[in-house]
Amino acid sequence: MPLYLSRFSYTPETWARLIGHPEDRTKAAQTYIESVGGKLHGFWYGFGTHDGYSLWEAPDNTSMAAVALAISGGGALSSFETTVLLTIDETMDALRRAGSIHYRAPGA
Repeated sequence: MPLYLSRFSYTPETWARLIGHPEDRTKAAQTYIESVGGKLHGFWYGFGTHDGYSLWEAPDNTSMAAVALAISGGGALSSFETTVLLTIDETMDALRRAGSIHYRAPGA
């Protein structure tokens, strides 16, 4: 199954609610991805551009998009970005295929 890396940030109101009522959101994230037949591999908080990160496995892009839309539509986040992760084998295959594509630069 494909892997996905999500980066998210909470709204100030969400942080205020979590400060008032601390909650481990890992179980919630796990429930969301399992509802589409996927698996949560990790959930972390960090400092910097994003407040948190999660690593998911989902059956396909549509399943992951459904989870992302449900989470984004919940109103607790100010941003939510997901990146499809390629395995080394998938990247090697893409590199081999790229060699047969004849790219022409704009204006050339």
